[in-house]
Amino acid sequence: MKKLKVHIVDDHTLFREGLMFLLKNSEYVSEIKGAENGKEFLSQLTDFKSDVVLMDIEMPELNGVEATKEALKRCPELKVVALSMYSDESFYSEMIEAGAKGFLLKNSQFEDVENAILEAHNGRNFFSPEILTSIIAGLNRKPQPIKSGELTKREVEVLLNICQGLSNQEIADALILSKRTVDKHRENILLKTGSKNTAEMVVYAIKKGYFEV
Repeated sequence: MKKLKVHIVDDHTLFREGLMFLLKNSEYVSEIKGAENGKEFLSQLTDFKSDVVLMDIEMPELNGVEATKEALKRCPELKVVALSMYSDESFYSEMIEAGAKGFLLKNSQFEDVENAILEAHNGRNFFSPEILTSIIAGLNRKPQPIKSGELTKREVEVLLNICQGLSNQEIADALILSKRTVDKHRENILLKTGSKNTAEMVVYAIKKGYFEV
């Protein structure tokens, strides 16, 4: 595969420069650039065409949510992975709606950083397991009408249960349905959402406004 150009956007100098140092030695990275906030990152985007951005959420000048929205307006092909701390939970939905491909805990192993970059570059969602668990635990259905042509009310109920880790039999028991009916709903949901795993289902549901965190 081609080597990637990576941007690290974080206002903590030691963390940013340490991560840049490690990534310079990665076989997947050709060039790397750092920015201390969203405003500086956007000013660099004209001359440094990133493939993947590791984006801190809470920063001075311009936070990660607004920087992600603006960057993807300018460069829709850009892949953004949010750098997160546990205290950032209130921003999870906003970052997903802004277009982030995933979330990486700041205390992750370096192997996870490389995996996040590669998964995002290949168009897949990447979540640190702890963050995915936190997002799923906080999922709530939004009280709004279902749009025609998308998921039905029953499919949204099934989807919420799938995201929360229930098996098809457990969902059938909870919703008083047959397991065969739930099997069919799951099949339809995967087809309609184009999802291959739970993380992709969660991202789809939040982006489409079915759930909020």
